[in-house]
Amino acid sequence: MEQALITGANKGLGLEAARRLGEMGWKVFLGSRDEGRGREAAAKLAAEGIDVVMVPLDVTSDDSVAGAVRLVREHTGRLDVLINNAGAPGRGITPAEATAEEIHSVYDTNVYGPVRVTHAFLPLLQAADNPRVVMVSSGGGSFAVVTDPEQPVSRFHELAYSSSKAALNMITVRYAQALPHIKFNIATPGEIANRTFAATDMNHHTGALTVTEGTDSILRLATLGPDGPSGVFVDRLGPAPW
Repeated sequence: MEQALITGANKGLGLEAARRLGEMGWKVFLGSRDEGRGREAAAKLAAEGIDVVMVPLDVTSDDSVAGAVRLVREHTGRLDVLINNAGAPGRGITPAEATAEEIHSVYDTNVYGPVRVTHAFLPLLQAADNPRVVMVSSGGGSFAVVTDPEQPVSRFHELAYSSSKAALNMITVRYAQALPHIKFNIATPGEIANRTFAATDMNHHTGALTVTEGTDSILRLATLGPDGPSGVFVDRLGPAPW
């Protein structure tokens, strides 16, 4: 049985990825910063027959992440897949108005969070035969997308979110280069060529894709075989531009 930990899994893309992997017979560790919402989400999955363990997990807290590792270790000695899904959208502050404090709060979740969680769970990942790490990024983190005047994000003048996802993309590539025995890949839950994205709470459900369609790229990377790629950036349709 494959085992996956998903951060930010009490709703949206994380919850849907948990449901889909659970339906495939996987054991799912459902990470949630809000313990009450996490238990509610886990109860719904369990009612569908999914093998799920709720894990209190705030990716911005070293203590919380350490506690998550202890809890997961009570259930298993390995982790096949880590999906770093938890994310913060920021408040769309324009570059002229953005402060270091505003950017830091977004980076704490979107950049430092995945590093914090990945570092803590590396020993459990290294104990798996075919370990995979999926970073959930965004087309907004792509230089090619942001500099394309046809893309809506090119006209959305904010600093924190897009730059945090660009940083996450680079971090993922560096992990992939340095740790070739673990597959590190990046998924964006949209269709860049079609300028569409998945409807979630983060975008006030304005996306044209369903949350299930949004998880297609995540699932593809989570279920890679031993010969699968590492260090790639994909959307629902295929390779995504950097």
